[in-house]
Amino acid sequence: MSKRFKYTRNPHIDSDPIVNFRQNLQRVINTVPADHPVYLYTKHRVDYSLTYRQFYENIRAFGTALSVLGLQGEAVAIISETDPCYMTAYYGTMISGGIVIPLDKDISDEEIVGFLKKAHVKAIVYGETQNNRIGLLADQLPEVQYFLPAYEESEQAVTDRTKPLKEFLAVGQKAVDEGNDFFETCPQDLQKCSVIIFTSGTTGTSKGVMLSQGNLVAAANAAVNVIDQLDENTVLLSVLPMHHTYEATTGHLAAQFFGVTTAINDSVKYVAKNIKKYRPTYLILVPLYVETMHKKMWDEIKKQGKEKKVRLTMKLSDAFMALGIDLRKKFFGQILESYGGRLDAIVCGGAKLNPQCIRDFRSIGIEIQEGYGITECAPLLAANPINRNKVGSVGPAVQNVTVKIDREKPTDETGEILAKGPNVMLGYCDMPEETAAVFTEDGFFRTGDIGYTDKDGYIYITGRKKNVIILSNGKNVFPEELEEHLSSVPLFLESAVVGRTDSKGETVITAVIYPDYNALKDKTEEEIEAILRNQLNEINRTLPQYKQMRGLEIRKTEFEKTTSRKIKRYKI
Repeated sequence: MSKRFKYTRNPHIDSDPIVNFRQNLQRVINTVPADHPVYLYTKHRVDYSLTYRQFYENIRAFGTALSVLGLQGEAVAIISETDPCYMTAYYGTMISGGIVIPLDKDISDEEIVGFLKKAHVKAIVYGETQNNRIGLLADQLPEVQYFLPAYEESEQAVTDRTKPLKEFLAVGQKAVDEGNDFFETCPQDLQKCSVIIFTSGTTGTSKGVMLSQGNLVAAANAAVNVIDQLDENTVLLSVLPMHHTYEATTGHLAAQFFGVTTAINDSVKYVAKNIKKYRPTYLILVPLYVETMHKKMWDEIKKQGKEKKVRLTMKLSDAFMALGIDLRKKFFGQILESYGGRLDAIVCGGAKLNPQCIRDFRSIGIEIQEGYGITECAPLLAANPINRNKVGSVGPAVQNVTVKIDREKPTDETGEILAKGPNVMLGYCDMPEETAAVFTEDGFFRTGDIGYTDKDGYIYITGRKKNVIILSNGKNVFPEELEEHLSSVPLFLESAVVGRTDSKGETVITAVIYPDYNALKDKTEEEIEAILRNQLNEINRTLPQYKQMRGLEIRKTEFEKTTSRKIKRYKI
């Protein structure tokens, strides 16, 4: 367990600091300077800054407009690239008593129409990337009364129900100016459904997860107590999509408690460029990003012929840290400068992270807090405290959450992780049977994840119940465990483990690999297969026989992924 990282807990944190999100926003705007930015972003090569006060005024105007136009309590969908308009509509709808429907901008038109109809959406806010798309669906969406483009200048798919978002906000602001205090006085019912999140297609199906404002407040309070070293001087870089619950709860709802400034990354292609531009002190990422950063770091070190020197310096740095002497910024200043020079920590969740990434980044001066959550829990369930980090664990359960392990037999080492707490969802939209199936008789939510806890209550995840490979001898193999081994091989850029059925009807554990073709550019296909097979055999020699990967499939292209960068297993 690491206790080496020195940090200062923000003194303004109580055990449950956020009462509701209107109260939280009002508190922040009365705490930070008038010109303090909540968002920094770029549009068409022009840099913009939005202050907390402007942000709150926009949110209030949006919520007031919903009331004035007869949409109070209705469902409002948001589909957009990461943009301030997203959280403006999110907060404005939720605080005014409506239901937020966050949508993944990369889903199909058919899915958009289906989700909007299922949720009985009355208005949809959309970003510039959705111009000339959403309006074309109007004929299929008779219930939608308002199509609200955030950037109407380039929108050509205009209908008689299109109203530019700025005009919608103007309606609300006019009412506020005339004395309408609806937004400031409307009751905050923390138990009603406030958000419906349609789960990503990693299982091939989607469910509408119903969350209350109370669920999100509980998760945000838990996150505040995990990232408790943040303050108004913190700069985050928003990389993950805003429809992702992990990003929305941790990177916006919780982070804004501290008055942090969030810089918006405008493209997956520009993450490295924007890290240097905005020089963040904190990042919230999924493992694929962290592992890519880790690989690029070592590639550059090796390119400069400094691998041996850097590894030796890491050992020296770790030895000094064990004595309470932190020389990491002095030893690794050049490496840290490639991350903007101010990056202190990364929160990582969404999937299993290679432990070596955590060790290496800690050695150079960047702490990684690995956590665990699930959309149905808004999403936070567990996280490593930054000064009590156990590598390989996702940390203990967060405040007000109880976790237990449901073992099939008392002698089993692992079992399904069950959770109970105020962050657990209301249920699945219009799916009572599916809702009942995921709760135990005593009210615990079945996460579907397999794991165990240690004597200190730290949780270790060993696999996903739905992904388990059952062999003919009755043995269960969790692909995530094997994928952790594969991720340690530099030549394996992306990998997954599946069970394939051979000609005899036997299940064969198979490694599916997308290799680093740049490193293999002079090799024939036969040579590539031989090299990858040798690497795989090296791993197999460390595994019990029944877990060994006998099958090998080599991909020519990357795996298809969700927007949160998870591999779509059902498409492998």
